[in-house]
Amino acid sequence: MNKKKILIVEDEESLLKLESILLTSKGYDVKGVSNGQAALDALDTVKPDLILLDIMLPEIDGFEVCRRIKSAPETRHIPIIMLTAKKSREDMARGEQVGADWYITKPFKSAMVIETIQRFLAK
Repeated sequence: MNKKKILIVEDEESLLKLESILLTSKGYDVKGVSNGQAALDALDTVKPDLILLDIMLPEIDGFEVCRRIKSAPETRHIPIIMLTAKKSREDMARGEQVGADWYITKPFKSAMVIETIQRFLAK
């Protein structure tokens, strides 16, 4: 069975490690990057099945990363789950506008993140 590939975009190193360990332990092939430009650059090499995307990132924020991924024909099919501390209604609405498939706020429960990922990858 091919392992599903998940690209994690998170600038907080401890959280990136935690999410990577969690998803690797669940059998996913995980690649982590710490900024928006690195996320866009990794699309060609990683070819992720799903992206976990923080919003507050250096260089290019998560909203713009999501917009670019969802506006490109070759990547628009990739589910994007925003995983962020930004909880306002405006932020959630903006996430929807740029094409995010789901929105999870920090602090989050690991089980909820895994369940959401499994739901999107089962499609």
